Amino acid sequence: MTRIELVSEVLDDFDRFIEHMARFEVADVPKRLEEIMQAIEILGHSPLIGRPVKGGKRELLVGSGSRAYVALFRYLTDIDTVFVLALRSQREVGYKRKT
Repeated sequence: MTRIELVSEVLDDFDRFIEHMARFEVADVPKRLEEIMQAIEILGHSPLIGRPVKGGKRELLVGSGSRAYVALFRYLTDIDTVFVLALRSQREVGYKRKT
C-alpha cells in the first residue's frame, strides 16, 4: 500500500475549516473532518486518482455541494508515497499558500 504523508501546513488548513464551521455553527464538524481523512486514505490504494494539475500534482475532490473539499497532492512513484500538500474548500478560489 502507498504511504500517505500530510505536510505540516495541512494542519493549518484543517484549523481554517474548523474556525469557519464554528463561526457558522455547523453541528457535525468531527464527521466532516473524518470524511476528508477517509477520502485521503483512498490515495493509499489509488495514488493516481484525481485530476492532474500543473507541476505533476493532482487534486482529489472530496464530498459534494457545501461539503466539498479539494486535496492537492503529489505522488512520488520512486518511494511509493503520496504527499498531501494542501486542502481547500471547493468554494475557495485557489490555495491559501504557495504549494
